[in-house]
Amino acid sequence: MSQLHMTRVAVGCSDYASLEQRIATRAEQGEIRFTTRFRPKRADELVGGKLHFIVKHMLVGRVAILRFDDRADGRVDIVCVPRLERIHPQPKRAHQGWRYLADADAPKTLDDASGIDDLPPELYRELAGLSLI
Repeated sequence: MSQLHMTRVAVGCSDYASLEQRIATRAEQGEIRFTTRFRPKRADELVGGKLHFIVKHMLVGRVAILRFDDRADGRVDIVCVPRLERIHPQPKRAHQGWRYLADADAPKTLDDASGIDDLPPELYRELAGLSLI
């Protein structure tokens, strides 16, 4: 069975660097928590998967999901590893909350030194639309 992932908008982040900084400053005791109102129905399938972040309508990075913890206020924490992985930017519409992402649809980890990851999101989107990258 393939792994299940989820997507979430990185509200207030203007680029990958600001997302990376946010995760670094919020990390505590080897983990970071993201709060959501409801526990995903497929939470067991998400453990071991990745939480992908959308910045300016592009998936740009991800963190590994460790577990889901219930909070006293009725909400749920998505507990993740605080190490952000850079991925090949992939266009993705913004949404509220989170959405499931199948393993087959998840972008791959950035493993080349081509410099593509340094392109501004607008330029990347235009080049991808022309099938140049």
